Amino acid sequence: MLEIIFNGKNVGREAVKVLGLAENYKMKREDVKTFLNEDEFGLIKEVLKRNDFSGKNGDFLEVEGRCSKILLMGLGKEVSALSLRENGKKLAKELFRNTEAVVYVSKVKGCKLTESEIAHSLAFGLELGCYSFDKYFTRKKAEEYSSLEKVSFVSEKVIELGDFADYAALANAVRYAKDLGNEPSNYLTPEAFAADLKRLEYLGLEVDVLDKKAMEDEEFKLALAVAKGSVNPPYTVVLKWIGNKEKDNFDVALVGKGITYDSGGVTLKTDAQQLNMKFDMCGAAAVAGAMKAIALQKQPVNAVAVLCLVENMPNGNAYKPDDVFASMSGQTVEIVDTDGEGRLVLADSLCFVQKKFDAERIIDMATLTGTVGAVLAGQFAGLFCDDEKMCRELIETGKSCGEKLWRLPMTEEFDRWINSRIADMKNVGKRAGDGSQAACFLKRFVKEGTKWAHIDIADCELDADFMATGFGVCLLNAYMRGLK
Repeated sequence: MLEIIFNGKNVGREAVKVLGLAENYKMKREDVKTFLNEDEFGLIKEVLKRNDFSGKNGDFLEVEGRCSKILLMGLGKEVSALSLRENGKKLAKELFRNTEAVVYVSKVKGCKLTESEIAHSLAFGLELGCYSFDKYFTRKKAEEYSSLEKVSFVSEKVIELGDFADYAALANAVRYAKDLGNEPSNYLTPEAFAADLKRLEYLGLEVDVLDKKAMEDEEFKLALAVAKGSVNPPYTVVLKWIGNKEKDNFDVALVGKGITYDSGGVTLKTDAQQLNMKFDMCGAAAVAGAMKAIALQKQPVNAVAVLCLVENMPNGNAYKPDDVFASMSGQTVEIVDTDGEGRLVLADSLCFVQKKFDAERIIDMATLTGTVGAVLAGQFAGLFCDDEKMCRELIETGKSCGEKLWRLPMTEEFDRWINSRIADMKNVGKRAGDGSQAACFLKRFVKEGTKWAHIDIADCELDADFMATGFGVCLLNAYMRGLK
């Protein structure tokens, strides 16, 4: 990861000077007297006078000084921790060709953040913006990799370290979730995924791995049905963080969809639809990242996570449309579409969590339905939750951390659409409104009165370059921190 230094004294001569300016800010000499010399200040004043740079959010302008290069960064009219984080991501791209940079931090008019909080938010964004997934390149040239190694933050006041260790831990966890998502499915099989999660024990997490035999003993009947068509056996991983030993139960239980590759099964996806289906485990990746974050941060909460890891493939043994399977709950499910596998795996996982652990609330996260992705277009994740207080808390948490949620309905009509003529329910009802029907399907496996939320992150898991975003890690981390 990028080396971040606060109150840096030994800044290299070749370091780029970065100066953030709010929109239409009138810069005075005393504001930057320790950061810019007279010549540099004159250059910047001339640039501002010519209106070459107005400080609009996300704008950058490079200015060549006699002794150093200066990069102006626009902070916009309203500066917040979230906007600074996004600016930090963009700054990482602007500094791609530079080895070292020094960022000057000062109070911003109208912004309530301290110099330390401003520095932390920018540094967090820098850590996220410097991420790349390069492990499978063999011919990539050296100049195609980022040169940035170190960024120092300086201010007229001492920048306190404060909570930055928690920011650094969260950045580490987001990167971990991205790595899992970007890994090709021929490498990240259910077995490999489980083994990688087992390594997290070094953080103090308790990690239990259930193999196929153990899953049979625990009656993961729906998940095992999905796994029938793959040569790669299924695994279920349970991660526990006990941050408050005085408490007997868990503050929260997390469930993540871990389909390491989804071909659609016998109901085979088209060629175009099969591309990027390695990302169908990004719900599990987000949950894993969130658990890693609270362990690194040593948060005083108790959390348990269940990740059922399965590959959905077609072969002579694969489950088929018209099949009927019993679930861990005892309820029966008619298979209408083998491409509706995620809800089957989640259903057993939800039952397992309720059977094994006493948790005050349950949240499941999944790339579950194309309808949610189509409606919300990756701008929001779909939130399905009947508990009003929990719903409000999750929506507000999403706003604060930049991973926004939009509440969607689970009505009786949607629920009726998944009734079956020969079993308790169908795994897929009508094509229209499938996101709500999938949520209603899951709700049938949640005990009455349980605080439960289903988050469908379809289209949020990928960026414009079809790389994993790690969406959900910040949301779940912020939510769990709020349970202290």
